[in-house]
Amino acid sequence: MSLRIAVVHSFYGMVVPGGENLVIVDQVAALRRAGHEVHLVAVGTDELSGRPLHALRCAATVATGRGRSPLRQLREIAPDIVHVHNLFPNFGRTWVRDWTGPLVATLHNYRALCVNALLYRDGKTCTECPDGDRWAGLRHGCYRDSRAATLPLALAGRQGVAGDPLLARADRVVVLSELSRDRYEKAGLEPGRMALVPNFAPSPGEFAEPDRAWVYVGKLSTEKGILDLLRRWPAGVPLDVIGNGPLEAECRAAAPEGVRFLGALAQPDLWRLLGRYQGLVFPGRCFEGGTPGVYCEALAAGLPVLAFEGSVVASLVRIQGTGTATDWDTPLAPALAAAVARFPGLRADCRAVYEREYTEPVWIERIERVYAEAGAPALIGAGTRGLG
Repeated sequence: MSLRIAVVHSFYGMVVPGGENLVIVDQVAALRRAGHEVHLVAVGTDELSGRPLHALRCAATVATGRGRSPLRQLREIAPDIVHVHNLFPNFGRTWVRDWTGPLVATLHNYRALCVNALLYRDGKTCTECPDGDRWAGLRHGCYRDSRAATLPLALAGRQGVAGDPLLARADRVVVLSELSRDRYEKAGLEPGRMALVPNFAPSPGEFAEPDRAWVYVGKLSTEKGILDLLRRWPAGVPLDVIGNGPLEAECRAAAPEGVRFLGALAQPDLWRLLGRYQGLVFPGRCFEGGTPGVYCEALAAGLPVLAFEGSVVASLVRIQGTGTATDWDTPLAPALAAAVARFPGLRADCRAVYEREYTEPVWIERIERVYAEAGAPALIGAGTRGLG
């Protein structure tokens, strides 16, 4: 039974590609493969940033919630369900009140709780804003290290979850991890409207015996913990760093002997490489909004994970038995040695967890259930398309 689905998304700039943009493309393709008619209603920062007064328009849109609306396109499409992924910074938010059909929203990060969307400041987790100090982010200039840039976001979030038009309107809210669900519930989002649907990862196929030691995959930025990792990395232990980002020069300067920088790789090239490593190192410093894609991809390749405490992955490896967790105060060399001895026996277990939790068919089944719960008529067998 197929649906007509409208996916609404504001694409972030691709100077340093982000995982969220890729997730949307993958999910739209997966829904189409499942037989659904999917319309992507999107705008992109890259295409708009060169227009006059773009930054000022975005600031006004974010601060007031009023701005570019997809309503005209949605009414032309007449979807069974609207699925909103991201409206920041190019779409307004108040238009959702005028859409009367079923609507689902996915929370990819903590933007509704935190002006920088990470719950992270000065090298550590920070929850001052969702804990009640609504202007803490503005005082600290948490968005782009600028109070001026932070002001529109602080104004938008001053009433918390209850004042967010999208979260107030959505029939169902998709969260991507248990940690995200807990954080949003604590902030006041009703648990009965939330559904846990982790992202999926495509399968790279059969995995081979490893012939390399360790790999890091991700953005080279502060919250990812990569610079802290390299400063602690034992000299001579092989580590490949895959990715780019603002800290690349500092990372190269801090890297000891044995570390190679491979740059950013296309997904097919990354998948071909992952199975050749003994383990993935995940040094994330912040609360990820969802299960990181690289974790799912690693499990698909049968690759166990060494995660550092403070990230959602550290919790996952303990719960799912897909690796080991360590803390930043523990000497790294013994932790690596212990992991190398244990990880070969976990490769089949990692693949089994992937098959159970993170494949495309599992995601399709879960998201279709969410659409049905939200009132998508083609799945519940009654009703008509909501035109708003």
